[in-house]
Amino acid sequence: MNRNLIFIALALFTWGIGEGMFANFQPIYLMQLGSDPQQIGVILSLFGAAMAVTHIPAGYLADKFGRRPLLVAAWAMGFVSALTMALATTLPWFVTGMLIYGLTAFVSSPLSSYVTAARGEWTIGQTLTLTSGMFNLGMALGPLASGWIGERYGLRSTYYIVTVLFAASTVIMYQIQDQPIEHHDSSASRFSILSNARFVLFLGVMGFAVFSMYLAQPLTPNYITETRGLSLTDAGFIFTAGALGNALLTISLGRFNPRLSYPIAQALVGFFVLCLWKGAGLGWFAAGYFLLGGFRAARPLAIPCAARAAHSAERRGFGFPYIESRADSRQYSVLHSANHPITQSLVHAFTPPPVHRLTSSVPTSANNVAIFSAESGWAAGRGAGYLTRG
Repeated sequence: MNRNLIFIALALFTWGIGEGMFANFQPIYLMQLGSDPQQIGVILSLFGAAMAVTHIPAGYLADKFGRRPLLVAAWAMGFVSALTMALATTLPWFVTGMLIYGLTAFVSSPLSSYVTAARGEWTIGQTLTLTSGMFNLGMALGPLASGWIGERYGLRSTYYIVTVLFAASTVIMYQIQDQPIEHHDSSASRFSILSNARFVLFLGVMGFAVFSMYLAQPLTPNYITETRGLSLTDAGFIFTAGALGNALLTISLGRFNPRLSYPIAQALVGFFVLCLWKGAGLGWFAAGYFLLGGFRAARPLAIPCAARAAHSAERRGFGFPYIESRADSRQYSVLHSANHPITQSLVHAFTPPPVHRLTSSVPTSANNVAIFSAESGWAAGRGAGYLTRG
């Protein structure tokens, strides 16, 4: 195995533990710092916007400076953000740390490009399975530790541990080697891809699908702890079930034609909402979060379709940051990440359950749109092969 892949896998595993320790607990801690549901919605919207805007210039910066400098910079920014959140005793400073962390989202595209180029004799599928698997394994361990620690010593103490983990991960990532800078045709505009009507249409469809699947998620941690009365330890167990669902459902659904599995992924998110709405007890909520793995699984299923809509290889390269900003399960784009946490917070302000009643039908309705988009993108059912054929 390429030494660079070993370092990246270790860095992602360590980072996954750290991110798993705070990602799902973030809304709960924001409330402990004095935020109400409306303020939490605004903060999460700003966080989503920070994540989204960094994708577009990421490809340009990688072409200009190389992939390794961007990876190291993103890891270092993550460390600074964790340290800021750990030291923050007031809401404004904590939000500042959150926004810095959101800006690290630009790492997604250069990281995918780096590991693909460093795979050696491995296939792209084997390489991405290794890296995503190590990250998801860390994400599964993080919530268990954070819930137990937060229950006994307070959630703030977990951010100090996250800072140490991120520091170690940054040191590991620094060990990777540079790769040759790739030069593209300068005559091709990076924004010319937006003249492709089918590509733009699919981005809009994808945006609506992700909006519908994410709508119930931002304040659900508060719902299960504040309204349903679960402890932080129980919440950690539930979030771990979600991390396992992310890994297993992504692998399982990826084995089928995206034309079929993409709507199935959305339907699973609908069942997540139903479990939170109708379920009672730890088992139901854990099962719901496991099914929420369909949300993360939807990203790799959507990317081949959008890439095909971009037509040529050069245009696909320019379109990848746009695809990432719409399809990534963490970077939801300005439209759906910067608006619907506010929408959910307004619904949550009256009585928490209606947001789950409302959104239980939205992912199912979005399936019809997804099927339409699949027809235009996965011609003759060839979507999944794009990633393996390069």
